[in-house]
Order: sequence, then C-alpha cells, then structure tokens
Amino acid sequence: MAAQPISKQKKNREKNIEKILSAAEINFAEYGYTGASISKIAETAGLPKSNIVYYFSTKELLYRTVVEDIFNIWRAAADEIVVSADPQFALGSYIDTKLELSRTRPYGSKVWANEIIQGAPIVQDYLETELRSWTEERVAVIDSWIAAGKIRKISGRHLLYAIWSTTQHYADFNHQISTLNQGKPLTDAQWEETKTAVKDLLLFGVCK
Repeated sequence: MAAQPISKQKKNREKNIEKILSAAEINFAEYGYTGASISKIAETAGLPKSNIVYYFSTKELLYRTVVEDIFNIWRAAADEIVVSADPQFALGSYIDTKLELSRTRPYGSKVWANEIIQGAPIVQDYLETELRSWTEERVAVIDSWIAAGKIRKISGRHLLYAIWSTTQHYADFNHQISTLNQGKPLTDAQWEETKTAVKDLLLFGVCK
C-alpha cells in the first residue's frame, strides 16, 4: 500500500521538474541568464516561486541544468554516428533529428547560442569537458570512415561545425525564417523539404 503514494509523489515531482525546465528554457532564451529571474520562471511554469527553489536551489543550478539538458538531447541525436554505421545514413539521421529539435525545442537552442555568444560565462567548464570529449569521439568516427574509404577525405571537425550551424539556424533565427516564409512558420511539408535540402547540401560530395 505504501508504494502507491510514493509513486504518485514521484510523478508529481517529475511533472513539476518538467514544467520548471520548460519555463526556464523559455525565459533564459528570451531574457538571457542575467535578465531571467526565478520569479518570471515560476510565473511561466504556473508554480509558486518556492517550488522552483525547492528543486533548484540557485538560478545558476537551474541554468546549468537547462544547458546540459539540451546538450544531452543533441548528443543522443548522434547515436547513429558509430564506426560500423553507413555514413550517409548516420549523418542523414543526425541532420534530420537536429532539425526536428530545432523545430520542437527552439528555445533550448537559443539558450545555448546566447551562452556561447557571451563566451560561455556559466558553462565553460562543460565545454572543455563534455563537449570536447564528445566532439573528439565523433571526429574519430568520421576519420575511421575516411580510412575505410567510405567517404572522401574531409575535415570531420568542420563537417560537424557545418551541421551544427545549419541545423540550429532554423531555431536561433526562426523569426527570420518565418519572415522570409511570408510571415508564417514552416509547415510540416516545408520542414520535410528543409531536411531533404540540408542533407543534399551538406552530404553531397562527402558520402560516396
């Protein structure tokens, strides 16, 4: 009998944390780290300020959690990039997923972009550890594809940079994209066209 209330408590906790992180993502994207406040985040989440502080004792902790969350989602998007994979499939899948995340999680991308533009004052340590090691691992995979003759000789590092900048453009500059699309967000069909176009542009001449 005791397991039932514990399960309900756990669900409530998870639901509250999800609300908080979603609200924090929006506020940090719109106002930056300095401009966002726990009060604004609580208002957006529809929760008391005390609830925010209960789960995240400081604004910095909440901010770091948001930044790490979007990075972990992006990292999972690259799960197909392994030595044994077909390069065209793996890279194409990565591009598709990154574009879908730009569509569904634009605020997370903007938080990341704003942090990097400011010189990563809060998460520089994260860049120097998690991001650096992850990037080196992906570059090593691309180098292995080159050595195996699966793709032509290119810079794996700059290929990753090109994928990041292109896919995240659709989130970070979504207002510009919408403006150039007759003032309307991209439709489902246009997002599919985007995925095809970006893969054609980035992978043509790379994959054999």
